[in-house]
Amino acid sequence: MSAELKKGRIVIVGASLAGLRAAETLRDEGFTGDLTLVGDEPHPPYDRPPLSKQVLLGKVTAADVGLPARRPVDARWKLGVRASGLDPATKDVLLANGERLPFDRLLITTGTRARPWPHPEEARLDGVLTVRTLDDAGRLAERLDAGPRRVLVIGAGFTGSEIASACRERGLEVTVAERGPAPLVGALGGALGAFAARLQRAHGVDLRCGVTVTSLTGSNGRLTGAELSDGSRIDADVAVVALGAVRNTEWLKDTGLAAGPRGVACDAGCRAFDMYGIVTDDVFVAGDVARFPHPLFEYQMLALEHWGNAVEQAEVAAHNMVNPGPLRRPHLAVPAFWSSQFGLNIKSVGVPTFSDQVTIAQGSVEEGRLVVVYGYRGRVTAAVSVNRAKWLEHYRRLIETAAPFPPEPGAADRPASPKVVPSDVPDPKVLSHGPTVALTGHLPDRRLAVVRPMA
Repeated sequence: MSAELKKGRIVIVGASLAGLRAAETLRDEGFTGDLTLVGDEPHPPYDRPPLSKQVLLGKVTAADVGLPARRPVDARWKLGVRASGLDPATKDVLLANGERLPFDRLLITTGTRARPWPHPEEARLDGVLTVRTLDDAGRLAERLDAGPRRVLVIGAGFTGSEIASACRERGLEVTVAERGPAPLVGALGGALGAFAARLQRAHGVDLRCGVTVTSLTGSNGRLTGAELSDGSRIDADVAVVALGAVRNTEWLKDTGLAAGPRGVACDAGCRAFDMYGIVTDDVFVAGDVARFPHPLFEYQMLALEHWGNAVEQAEVAAHNMVNPGPLRRPHLAVPAFWSSQFGLNIKSVGVPTFSDQVTIAQGSVEEGRLVVVYGYRGRVTAAVSVNRAKWLEHYRRLIETAAPFPPEPGAADRPASPKVVPSDVPDPKVLSHGPTVALTGHLPDRRLAVVRPMA
């Protein structure tokens, strides 16, 4: 059985970070069969985090963010062509150009795309942009190079906040509009959201919270500004829509897989579930598009948009695709992510939104260097550092061991009497931006039982 798994045909749909690392791992694990990667973008795999950071600052060009290959993968690359469907009966991936790719095992790593502005006519105005792809970042960098009078950023999640930071570092006037009460609040809760709001305003951002953009206005096809729900108006040459991400699952409609707007559901070994909650043997999923259960977070299904998760989950999926049951391993890594904005380095471990209380365990808001620890029902579930990343490994261990919350004293700069307050995680429905970690409930992915009233 083990030898058979090292052969055959494997198709990976999604040729970004997760797809590349999975392909490399397959070859490292001894897979000698036919390997094909499909990507809808024409570019070879590239690194996305620099797009909203170094590229927008002009420190690197969009062409300089390619991902280095860790080893030759000996694969067929089908780039610039979209997967349009999946035939589970014949085990074929259907491509938009009419081609069919037969497979023995399939790995889905189609990731996410930027959520567009909901009004198509306004979205087509010259100057309305999103940032998700290499081409997106290149276009926005060109606009910023031209020195617009004002940039409007719609949404104050991590992407929106990083874009605002890049604009201020360039000396550009920027307005940020956020429906929620503060920037980053959907990912980090109220305490750090309030800190982020003060930080942005201190750096000259015109931050508008508790408002929505009701319309984008234009003249002769060009953006001229926006109208807000509080009745005010913003004049802007560029508007960046940073409303979160959409998971690329539409091509899997009617395939029988548990795939929907929240992603593709899978077990801890990355095997996709079908719509009845039964695990498949030949379809795997990894990266931003995956939903998987995690024992540290009450087995809720997690959907993560994090670089590290994409790499680690892809490696687990690839390992399990070419190894028999007893040798398979679970994907149980503690989520982690980072962001650079307004001169600060923000890093996180765990799931901050999986919390009911929070405390500043080290440092202080006043000095701008601190570690915030999150707890849920009396145990540590997450920690976020601001310019104190060296301590995160300590808190990772506390999360992994379900240590009591609040944590025991252990740092020299721990506050004398740390205050525990509610974590104040808002309902995602009140936010402009989506969380980078989403708790998406339990299976089944779809409700199939129909209750009919008695005659």
